[in-house]
Amino acid sequence: MLHSSGERDLRTLPKAHLHLHFTGSMRPGTLLELADKYGVHLPDALSGGEPPKLRATDERGWFRFQRLYDIARSCLRAPEDIQRLVREAAEEDVRDGSRWLEIQVDPTSYAPRLGGLTPALEIILDAVERASRDTGLGIRVLVAANRMKHPLDARTLARLAVRYRDRGIVGFGLSNDERRGFARDFDRAFAIAREGGLLAAPHGGELSGPSSVRDCLDDLRAGRVGHGVRAAEDPWLLARLAERQVTCEVCPASNVALGVYDKHEDVPLRTLWEAGVPMALGADDPLLFGARLAAQYELARRAHGFDDAELAELARQSVRASVMPEDVRKRTLADIDAWLAAEPGLPEADGPPLGRAG
Repeated sequence: MLHSSGERDLRTLPKAHLHLHFTGSMRPGTLLELADKYGVHLPDALSGGEPPKLRATDERGWFRFQRLYDIARSCLRAPEDIQRLVREAAEEDVRDGSRWLEIQVDPTSYAPRLGGLTPALEIILDAVERASRDTGLGIRVLVAANRMKHPLDARTLARLAVRYRDRGIVGFGLSNDERRGFARDFDRAFAIAREGGLLAAPHGGELSGPSSVRDCLDDLRAGRVGHGVRAAEDPWLLARLAERQVTCEVCPASNVALGVYDKHEDVPLRTLWEAGVPMALGADDPLLFGARLAAQYELARRAHGFDDAELAELARQSVRASVMPEDVRKRTLADIDAWLAAEPGLPEADGPPLGRAG
């Protein structure tokens, strides 16, 4: 449908969501309720009702960001908390027009309170399956290693992720401060994941420059890159990403919130677009950054001048980069075409039901 301004409603644009972190997907109100339930004292930055002021481009700023994330994660202590988080994340995605969600989680972070590593992962996968049934949203999981931990831990996670591939795990990632360590230290873990049929989707090109994106490609053989925006600083790297059609999971709101760029207009969406680099817009950590999925498309419209045809192509790129079943992919692409073809002032025709996770 269109707003009164004559613009198509970006919440009704079908799309895939490929960059969302687990705890960071939580609703602020849910965090307040869980903190009260468990007697967790929240700092003002998490209890004030507004996204915290963050700037993570230096060590102190990144530590503060990580500290806030860890406090929020400490409020997830029981299977019912995990179920609530995933269900609400799915509801938010459906509200924003998402047809498919690939949520990223490091189960080692939840293992101490959920009975161990394997039980924690099974609880998460149970919650994903239930939320998918309840909301109709197709949901899959990327297991992410923490680059602040030993590479042997990453290998353990990769083997576990492969073992549970038939429960909806589709990819393997590498998160946390990319300025620490080397991507190549995790090459064996990624080899285990790739050989087990999982997509390689490490973070790179956010806090560090183009070299971190090159490392993702060369050392980890990335099929997608989390963030990747700093590739815009290297024309040769842009050409390489475009030639290989490696999708960058771009999160415009978090790039500004973390101080990677000073203002929304500085995020190099146009540079990547004009170079032919496919993008999948993502919300990253809406609990801390405030903006969910549709808001990322709104930023592309307002700050970068993307028209509706270009926004529809961004949505197509997210769908093509996902691991959707082919029938769901075709249906979603057709619904994007219908969204764009709808006459100004008229609502789009209702599409078929949302794709379900098996």
